[in-house]
Amino acid sequence: MDTKNIGLRNIEVADTKISYIDGEKGKLIYRGFDILDLTKNSNFEETCYLLLHDKLPTKNEYDDFKTELVNARVIPKQMQTNMGNWRKDADPMDVLQAFIAAFGGYYDEEFSTKDASYSRAINLIAKVPTIVSNWQRIRNGKKIIPSDPELSHAANFLYTINDEKPDPELEKIFDVCLILHADHTLNASTFAAREVASTRAHMYSAASAAVGALSGELHGGANYEVMRMLLDIKTVDNVEPYIKEKFAKNERVMGMGHAVYKTVDPRSQVLKELSKRLSEKTEQPWYEITNKVENVTAELMKKSKGVEIFPNVDLYSASVYYMLDIPMDLNTPIFAISRAAGWAAHIIEEKFAEAAPKPMLYRPKAVYVGKYAGPQGCKYVPIEKRN
Repeated sequence: MDTKNIGLRNIEVADTKISYIDGEKGKLIYRGFDILDLTKNSNFEETCYLLLHDKLPTKNEYDDFKTELVNARVIPKQMQTNMGNWRKDADPMDVLQAFIAAFGGYYDEEFSTKDASYSRAINLIAKVPTIVSNWQRIRNGKKIIPSDPELSHAANFLYTINDEKPDPELEKIFDVCLILHADHTLNASTFAAREVASTRAHMYSAASAAVGALSGELHGGANYEVMRMLLDIKTVDNVEPYIKEKFAKNERVMGMGHAVYKTVDPRSQVLKELSKRLSEKTEQPWYEITNKVENVTAELMKKSKGVEIFPNVDLYSASVYYMLDIPMDLNTPIFAISRAAGWAAHIIEEKFAEAAPKPMLYRPKAVYVGKYAGPQGCKYVPIEKRN
């Protein structure tokens, strides 16, 4: 077997018009628009519209889309009651996955037309933050904060977890974070969503599968691990000995390196600047510590292995969320809040593909390497005669 293709690496499995990564040049494109351009000029709601509809909205389209998102934020009271029955130490990603799947029991899942699918997409994008914020309040024994229709998607989430409306700078920083995480081609969670969608399962089943994939520490859970590392390091002076010990044990430095980018991840550039701004605003040391982790790791990698390594999206997002006073175990659910837009776009594209045709159902081939491989198989021995 060609090992470079194990895990479907470098295997083209679908056409897409949604996003594109140029790993050599460090470019991320949403529907033809450079991510760096969108973070400077757009906002999350407009980016969601772009991902779903393949164009930027007109003023009327934008206003209507925002209104639809606001109106879809509330989740059923029965779901809130059910959350109260969960263990208060349950992982927020487990809660999120379960309740997204449960949407199928609350909402009509007629999915025969593209128009119906857009309605489901709005429902998903609007309600994921509500599940996360409701769980954050419930598990801490606090009253649920109702959505504020006057607030943006980003500001409303920060408000409903903290019961305090964020200042405009913090709102903008969080909004940019949401744009940066909205889509990233066929990463593990998006591929999981498309694979489930290819069976003609409904959108909420596909999105629930995506949440399960995102929950792993090698995917969405990586920024949580980065923040744990930073808290272990504590000070700038501790960075070098800490990273050197990691290298001596041949352990991975979380937040460094990427499977696709061979140069700087463009998202990390933006997050690095946001981390610096927040460190200056809050007078916390996390930007300086993170920056030294980046530099020391890159230097040691170059010296020991002759390889250049760059930060990925997780390295600086960890400190950004921490300085926004977001609990660490909500880092990955916030990833899902943003990525819900990309998942929905990919699920729709999978179901209503207008690009080159492909088989309806994903069915990759495995290479069997088990014992007794061959036509003869194993001889069955009755249980009473087995040693």
